[in-house]
Amino acid sequence: MYLIALKMLIGDRLKYIGLIVSLSFASFIISQQSAIFVGILKRTFGFVTDTSQPDIWVVDPSVQYIGDIKGMKNTAYFRIRGIDGVEWAVPLYYGTIPARLRSGIYQTCIFIGIDDATLIGGPPKMLEGSIEDLRFPDAIIVDQVGANTKLAQRGKNGEVIPLKVGDVMELNDHRAYVAGICEVSRTFQSQPVVYTTYGTAMLDSPAVRDFLSFVLVKSKPGADPEKLCERIRAETGYAAYTSWGIQKLTMFYYAKFTGIVVNFGVAIILGFIIGMAIAGQTFFNFILDNLPYFGTFKAMGANNALLVRMIIIQALFVSAVGWGIGIGGASIFGWMLRHTELSFSLPWWLYLSTALSMLFICFAAAVFSILRVVRVDPAIVFKS
Repeated sequence: MYLIALKMLIGDRLKYIGLIVSLSFASFIISQQSAIFVGILKRTFGFVTDTSQPDIWVVDPSVQYIGDIKGMKNTAYFRIRGIDGVEWAVPLYYGTIPARLRSGIYQTCIFIGIDDATLIGGPPKMLEGSIEDLRFPDAIIVDQVGANTKLAQRGKNGEVIPLKVGDVMELNDHRAYVAGICEVSRTFQSQPVVYTTYGTAMLDSPAVRDFLSFVLVKSKPGADPEKLCERIRAETGYAAYTSWGIQKLTMFYYAKFTGIVVNFGVAIILGFIIGMAIAGQTFFNFILDNLPYFGTFKAMGANNALLVRMIIIQALFVSAVGWGIGIGGASIFGWMLRHTELSFSLPWWLYLSTALSMLFICFAAAVFSILRVVRVDPAIVFKS
C-alpha cells in the first residue's frame, strides 16, 4: 500500500512537480539566508576562533564585544599570572592603524600585537614566511585577502599587484617590513589584518595611556575555566570570559544593536510562509483529487490508520526530495561564491534545522488532508 501511495503521488505529475518546486524554493531560501546570517555572525568573532591557544580572555569590564576595545594597564597580565589555576597569561594588543601604500593611498587595517617572547596570539595559518620572522625589526605579517585586495598596488596597465613578502609600507608613519603572509578568518568590516609583536605595536600605534587590549590566559590542566574566570574577576576587577563566552557576548551585541537578525529573519520567515502556503495548498488539492481512490481503499477494507500512514509517507517523500534539492542548491551557491566577500557558513545543525522545517511544512499540510481522508465515505466510489 505504501508503494501505491508513492505511485499516486508521482503519477499526478503536475501537482507533484508543484510540490517539489515549492518545497525546494522554501528549503533554498531558508538554508541560504540562514547560512549568510551564520556567516556574518562568525565574522564578528572570527579573531577569537583564530586565536585558539588561550581558553580565557580578560578585558576591561565595560567591553561589550570583541571589537569594543577599552585599554587596561600594562601591568594587568602580571597580576593575572599570580592567580591560582593560571598556567600562563600574555598581553595582546588589538586596534586599528592607518597604512600608507607606495601609491600614497591610505587604508585602515586591523592591527594586532602579540606577545614578544612566546608569540602566542599569532595567525592560525602561515602561507609564506614564519611567525618567528616577527622578531626582525619592523616586521609584520599580513593576511592573504588584504594583501591581494586592499593593500595591493595598481600597475601601469591597471593590473593588480598583490603585496608580497619583502615589500615595505608605512603604518602610522612608521616603516613596516612584510615578513610573511597568513590566512585568517574574514573580518566583519573586511579590513586587512596586520600582525606584529606587542613591543612593535606599542611603538607604531598612536600613544595612549592604557595600551593593553586583552590578556590571553591558559588555565592549568584540570582547572575549570569558568571558575577561574570568577577568580580572576574577584581578584583583579577585570572581566574574564571563556572563548565561547566572549563569542556569545559578541553575537548578542550584534544581534541586539544591529539589524542583522531582523533583516535575515524576515527573509527566512517569508521563505517558510511561502513554502507552507504553496505546498500546503498543492498537497491538499492533490488529496482532494484522490479522495475517490482513498474511498476505494476504505471500501476494500483499509482502515483509517493505514490511510493516514499512506499520507504521511507521501509527505515524508516530498519533504525529503524538496529539502535535498534546496539544500543542495544552497551548498552550490555558497561553494561558487566561496572566494568572494560573501559570508556563508553551512554547519551541520543548519542542515538539520532546514530538514525539520521542511518536515513541519509537509506535516502541517498533511494534517488538513488527513482530516478529509478520515471523514471520507466509502460510498463515494459508487457515486457518479
